[in-house]
Amino acid sequence: QVQLVESGGGLVQAGGSLTLSCAASGRAFSIYTMGWFRQAPGKEREFVASISWNGGITYYAGSVKGRFTISKDSAQKAGHLQMNSLQPEDTAVYYCAADRSTTAQAMSSMPVGSKALDAWGQGTLVTVSS
Repeated sequence: QVQLVESGGGLVQAGGSLTLSCAASGRAFSIYTMGWFRQAPGKEREFVASISWNGGITYYAGSVKGRFTISKDSAQKAGHLQMNSLQPEDTAVYYCAADRSTTAQAMSSMPVGSKALDAWGQGTLVTVSS
């Protein structure tokens, strides 16, 4: 089982950029699919991006495609979410997640609000001002 801790959230103006990081501890992180989800105030947790265990396959929600980039560094036991051209509607708590048996594609299709993955971080708040 891995444990995850996010960092990098904060306040940014519309059009700005932020990079979120997810530090993993525990064994076998290299074989875990990793993903990022977000939960805006009053809304269900939703999928943002996922990456396969070897980093070769990525999926993005339509709302962030072309603006966000997910990456995974198994040697460093870390994952990142580079967010560009941020908009006020991107304001949310962002969570990283990891799972041994869920593919990146399956993670992208998880029902809104689902938390059925092996590990979740505690979340980091991103606020985008207009």
